[in-house]
Amino acid sequence: MCPFGTDELGRDLLVRLLYGGQVSLFVGLTAAVFSAVVGTGIGLIAGYRGGRTDALLMRLTDGVIALPLLPLLIVLAALDLSKLGLPAAIVNAENVSLYRIIVIVALVGWTTVARLVRGSALALREQAFVKAAEAQGAGTIRIMLVHILPNLASPIIVATTLAAGNIILLESVLSFLGLGIQPPIPSWGNLLTNAQELIWEAPALAFYPGALIFITVIACNFLGDGLQEALDPRTVRRSY
Repeated sequence: MCPFGTDELGRDLLVRLLYGGQVSLFVGLTAAVFSAVVGTGIGLIAGYRGGRTDALLMRLTDGVIALPLLPLLIVLAALDLSKLGLPAAIVNAENVSLYRIIVIVALVGWTTVARLVRGSALALREQAFVKAAEAQGAGTIRIMLVHILPNLASPIIVATTLAAGNIILLESVLSFLGLGIQPPIPSWGNLLTNAQELIWEAPALAFYPGALIFITVIACNFLGDGLQEALDPRTVRRSY
């Protein structure tokens, strides 16, 4: 029994939607975490060290932000991996398109976290507890990892949550254009690609993955807003 019907090849649409959701969520969450790690490292170093290091890293960040994101992702996703000198076992692997999307998005998606972390680190490095640690002879790495980084958990978590929804949208766009997750691996994006030829005969094939993408992105945004309000110490909580 197929409650949502079948696709053009007779496959259970509900099963493919569920499995495609696993793939899309895996890409979104994994790429968001990798982007957060890269952005946190760059922003933390720039904010604490300051000076020329800050200027250099922030100009690099500004350069990445200035790039046209979607055309850049399309070009990177269209690269032939066999011409990059990668082993044939990697190029021909079934999941190579999945991991390539994660790497591509992580390479360009760290800028928001970097700027947030840098701004917070600039303020925290002037706090008394950081000055006390410096006076006691604590090293730069220890101060950044032990004294400053734990106080940046709130903006990092919020930014990562919000980024996950945007990455799912990017993956869906690339997969819809045929440059993202490649069949037979299903994702919500390539389910839309398969449905476009039957949009008039079977509109449900396009409606269900589109609706799931919309609901998931909205849910990620609501989760990010809720976490921001819950984790922000400046939020005034009223009891009635």
